[in-house]
Amino acid sequence: MPNTNQTKTATAICRSIRTSPRKLNLVAALIRGKSAEKAIAELTFSKRRVANVVLQVVKSAIANAENNHGLNIDKLTVREAYVGKGLVMKRMHARGRGRGARVLKPFSSVTVVVAEREE
Repeated sequence: MPNTNQTKTATAICRSIRTSPRKLNLVAALIRGKSAEKAIAELTFSKRRVANVVLQVVKSAIANAENNHGLNIDKLTVREAYVGKGLVMKRMHARGRGRGARVLKPFSSVTVVVAEREE
């Protein structure tokens, strides 16, 4: 793993989020490329349920940047915010005439990478 002080980035990952990757990616797209302050503001007032989880991940990445890598939090931007697929729970839903329908309950993960802006 490369030394993150040279690249001036910090990462935070949250796994096993109980939502589909497609829905989570809509929220991640809101913050890509924005400053850390704007990303927090955007997620705080978003109506989507999963925005609270992404907000925690962004705050964690900012805390990692400050405490572990000594970066200036006023210059941080969200360099990357990407989503991955997790496991999928398969459940059955009773239907008419003794049949059953499959219900998929997906999980996903989100990774947020913050970096210091160069002037």
